Amino acid sequence: METVNLPIDLLRTFVTVIDLGGYTRAAEVLHRTQPAISLQMRRLEELLGRPLLWFEGRTLRLTESGETLAIHARRLLHINDEVVAAFAGAKATGALRVGLPTDFAVAFLQETISDYARRNPLTTFEITCDLSSRIRDLLHRNELDMAVAILDPGSNPYLVRVWEEQPIWAASRDHPIDPTLPVPLATHPEGCEYRRRMISALRSVGRDWRIAYTNPGIAELQKAVASGIGVTALTRKTLLADMRVLSPDENFPTLEKIAIGLFYKHSRLSTAGRGLVGDLIAGLDHAATPRP
Repeated sequence: METVNLPIDLLRTFVTVIDLGGYTRAAEVLHRTQPAISLQMRRLEELLGRPLLWFEGRTLRLTESGETLAIHARRLLHINDEVVAAFAGAKATGALRVGLPTDFAVAFLQETISDYARRNPLTTFEITCDLSSRIRDLLHRNELDMAVAILDPGSNPYLVRVWEEQPIWAASRDHPIDPTLPVPLATHPEGCEYRRRMISALRSVGRDWRIAYTNPGIAELQKAVASGIGVTALTRKTLLADMRVLSPDENFPTLEKIAIGLFYKHSRLSTAGRGLVGDLIAGLDHAATPRP
């Protein structure tokens, strides 16, 4: 099979068209004409032998092949820009707006950002912690530069990399759970993927439950569990010493895995943003299992 080399400029144009939602805006950002952008997209489709995008009225849509290429293209562009920045000795400057999910272990992500900030004092950060659905919405509205969030079961535009995490049931070490009573759940508000998984798992074994405690903050949720107010689903990185893991033998069925994604619009990412992306990828690689 003949080797096909994909030019970086074609991939950059493709991602820019996706991020900005059309040829006209992409042409303005890339300082090219709209016909030149259209020609590049046709060339990319010819090289891959697949249609990549189409328009439904004025709305840009990606084909299945286009969605697959978008993920790989963002990764290739990140590697390309990382190499160029290393040789250019570019300083990371500017402001970065980062979204992190409260429904996933965020402590190590905050540590990663803090380490990056110490190494790059000319970069400032605005960090937003919220439910993953809210974080994704903020990114789509250009109110964030990048985000880590649990994947949506449907479409996930601007997705760059995916990791998997196995949630665990957690309860207080010092407060036993009465198996004859409904399970008291300590959880994030409605819309949290961990909350949905807990309820779904208990329903699957016919076990009753009740919401005993609701709080959007992970630290408050940990305190509620440790003090015996309720049980919850956590990642192992957020399991405290005064908690214990509940098992299927105690009628707490295995929870559905969580898929965590790194999202950003490459065309809007600064030098500082591209540097932080590398650190976040390394941090997530260490904390969770990369998924192909």
